[in-house]
Amino acid sequence: MLSTLGAPERRLLAGRRPRSVSAAEPEPVPTARATVVRSTPFATHDEAGEWLAGADLDEEVAAAVLTLNRALHAHRVASADPYVTEVSSSRALVARVGYGAGEDVAEGRFGEARELRMPGRRRPRRSMEAPEERFAALLGGREEVLPAEELVLRARADLNAGRLAEAALQARVAIEALLAAGVATPDSGPAGASLASHRESIAATANAALTGELPGDSAASLEEAVVFMEQVLKRRRLGG
Repeated sequence: MLSTLGAPERRLLAGRRPRSVSAAEPEPVPTARATVVRSTPFATHDEAGEWLAGADLDEEVAAAVLTLNRALHAHRVASADPYVTEVSSSRALVARVGYGAGEDVAEGRFGEARELRMPGRRRPRRSMEAPEERFAALLGGREEVLPAEELVLRARADLNAGRLAEAALQARVAIEALLAAGVATPDSGPAGASLASHRESIAATANAALTGELPGDSAASLEEAVVFMEQVLKRRRLGG
């Protein structure tokens, strides 16, 4: 269930005609609330209380975000809007895990709940990667983004969301883009791995994805390949 809090009424919104302004004052920002409800209700109030007392709140939030992202993905496809984006828990202002009557929970009211203040996007520890410096270099045109960098990110997002077919197809294109770019990789990495050694397995998984018959070990093999490509790109960023 999705709701928007603090949004101005449509009847109060000005028309699309431009208006004169003397200063760029910040506009009020509405807040979106997403409520994920389990399909099977608790039998009794005591049962619900016992569940909440023993619940791993971080796991519950992670599962709820996964469900929300499935809904956003479905909305993106149904509306054919490529700019509908998925979310992470770090973007939330607050997360609540609890129980209550259906209509109450839909309105943000609980019989009992636990509230987690989300940390937001953590500042990365100082490292040799210096993402802020690379960001400035990319904006300034001193460096270019490899197509493979975006493709690997998309493969990671699909893999985390459990979309194995999409992850396999993204990974197939990503590894070909890395090889075409001539990104140097060690001949012997973890367990003797290299881009070439992952190429065949990714190709086989991607071909299986096209027929809808992914093998049972697809998630593990894709995870291994995507992690390796992430490591390759990290070494490149570090100049290795």
